[in-house]
Amino acid sequence: MPHAIQTSEPGHGVLSSEPHTTGKIVKPQEEQVVLNTIRCLAADLCQQFKGGHPGTVMGAAAIGIALWRYEMRYNPLNPDWFNRDRFVLSAGHACLFQYIFLHLSGYEAWTLDQIKMYHSPATTGSMAAGHPEIEYPGIEVTTGPLGQGISNAVGMAIAAKQLATTYNKDDLKVVDNKIWCFTGDGCLQEGVGQESISLAGHLGLDNLILIYDNNRVTVDGSIDNCFTEDTSAKLVAQGWHVIDVYDGSNDLAAILDGFDRAKKLKGKPVFLNIRTIIGFSSRKANTGPAHGQALGDDEVAYVKSQLGFDPSQKFCIPDKVYDYFSGCKDKGAKAEREWDATMEQYASRYPDEYKELEFRRSGKFAPDGWEELLPAKDKLPQAAQPTRKSSGLAVQALVPKYNSFIAGSADLLESTFVNFDGQIEFQNPASGLGDYSGRQLRYGIREFAMVGLGNGMAAYQKGAFIPIMSTFFMFWIYAAPAARMAALQGLRFIGIATHDSIGIGEDGPTHQPIALASFYRALPNINLIRPADAEECMGMWTLALSEQSADTPSIFALSRQPVPLLAGSDRSKVHRGAYIIWSRGDEAEPELTIIGTGAEVSRAIATAEALTSVKNVRVVSMPSQRHFDAQDAAYRRQVIPSGKSLVVAIEAWASYGWAKYAHASLSMQSFGHSAPQEQLYDYFGFNPKDMANRIDVWVKRWQGESRLPGVGEFEELLLGVQGH
Repeated sequence: MPHAIQTSEPGHGVLSSEPHTTGKIVKPQEEQVVLNTIRCLAADLCQQFKGGHPGTVMGAAAIGIALWRYEMRYNPLNPDWFNRDRFVLSAGHACLFQYIFLHLSGYEAWTLDQIKMYHSPATTGSMAAGHPEIEYPGIEVTTGPLGQGISNAVGMAIAAKQLATTYNKDDLKVVDNKIWCFTGDGCLQEGVGQESISLAGHLGLDNLILIYDNNRVTVDGSIDNCFTEDTSAKLVAQGWHVIDVYDGSNDLAAILDGFDRAKKLKGKPVFLNIRTIIGFSSRKANTGPAHGQALGDDEVAYVKSQLGFDPSQKFCIPDKVYDYFSGCKDKGAKAEREWDATMEQYASRYPDEYKELEFRRSGKFAPDGWEELLPAKDKLPQAAQPTRKSSGLAVQALVPKYNSFIAGSADLLESTFVNFDGQIEFQNPASGLGDYSGRQLRYGIREFAMVGLGNGMAAYQKGAFIPIMSTFFMFWIYAAPAARMAALQGLRFIGIATHDSIGIGEDGPTHQPIALASFYRALPNINLIRPADAEECMGMWTLALSEQSADTPSIFALSRQPVPLLAGSDRSKVHRGAYIIWSRGDEAEPELTIIGTGAEVSRAIATAEALTSVKNVRVVSMPSQRHFDAQDAAYRRQVIPSGKSLVVAIEAWASYGWAKYAHASLSMQSFGHSAPQEQLYDYFGFNPKDMANRIDVWVKRWQGESRLPGVGEFEELLLGVQGH
């Protein structure tokens, strides 16, 4: 097999009538009308509201015809058919490309009126957003930030491989689809795209086909000013088959030939390097303005004149164009009927596997009662241990039992306790390291791609996969853009974020997260949960896997250092976000309330025990601000009576956000330091005796005021303590 396969010669620019490898006949006159219609339609749709990206549609229209008319297996009448090919538009700004073909191929929701709302001022009723959004028919994932779509596609390819290896039989293949991803120059420059391409090559994902719309133009113009790599040679070196097509704007036969070959190649993912002309047929072709701007009225008229259309007519789609795509519905329905027949045979011959696959397709990962597999509090280790290790008890209890889980890490599998008994690694079988049935995944040092891949797995069939992904909490800043996209799309994953504070110790300030929690706490629709001990770890897993969190990713912030099992901790209260874990004196009328999170809760209790300024004091554990905020006002006032009691928060992170709950905090005011964790807690002022002294001084001052602090009077009680 040669390293690269040429399907057309450079400069070959006319539609060919030669049959290609599947025997399909390209009809130049008929398809030229279709191509020209799509180009004019793109120009009109962008010009209507004077915004959008016309150039890619105009240059890559032949690629779209090849995909939707010939190559992809899908059913427009049932966009959610399970065994469909998945299409991911990584170059999400080119969404008009996808919208037009969804309309032409017969997706009922994608009417012409709907795609005419592209870039419209409407705030409701439009599916044609400026980048594709997952909730609409035919859109597999939300793409926008460049490069992440490649990650999503690789994740989908992993999901399909794992399902196929788990459930397919020699005589019946119930999962045998392809993952198609359309990418551009920007996605290949983004680091997350390169991370994902590297891992896909290592894994040998031959169900993945990556289409490079190589038009060599971005917003800034020609990529010659920033990107001079030999992309085909690079992909060969990364373990991909490479197919080169040299006139992707016109040579439909060559594109079809390339796609047909791509579907047959085995052992490696396939990269099609298809050269196109952005803004084809416009005088702005091959320029930056063709990429991300409406062409202008005069230029739209010029394009139509060049392509044989009446400049005075807008949004013109001749009947012959609809006729050309009319077979897509029948072809898709036939493919689904054939699959349904296969599933009937499968159900008869392999009832257990069928039942499990159907259960997963329904979006459930386990039957009711799975929580009972988690060890009860009296069965948990009674000695102090890190919450990262306590979380691992849940992994061991659940992951081996339920096939929906795929647990992996960015180079920290054992350190983050996401490895599990009886594991098989998800690996290319040719490597000898595992096989595609594996549910243990080593992502390498690729945090961003790891979570992007996880999003693809979670999106493949909502609920069928729950990716568990782990690294140090600090490096969830590398993964943050992908975590944000999971929250935006309502995709559930479990993020294990260990070594979550200055307690990481000697690794120093580079590895000690101070402000990162503020981002995740502010991010909509994500659970950032910081458990105080092993019991709360069981509660956080219960919460993250509950129906309440079916559309929400979760990140567990876990300690490296040991923490004791607390007498007052209660897994059943974690879902409330905060609860009273310790009290002294009159619990109903506290003079002081201390809020702690994670590894600082035990320190908060020790601090409360050492106070002399108050008799009635309580400690509240707050594993999740988000879930506390969701409680009714009566519960929130009962747990944190900030209108009657002084309230102080203790957390070895930045204080940002604590003014919402407390009148003061003992928090980090600087970056960390390199030293043993116990010395660092003392150095930065988190010794319980020192904290009690500072709180006593603060309480007595406010007792003298005979009032509680008001808005704007929040105080940092450790200000100036640090040596930095």
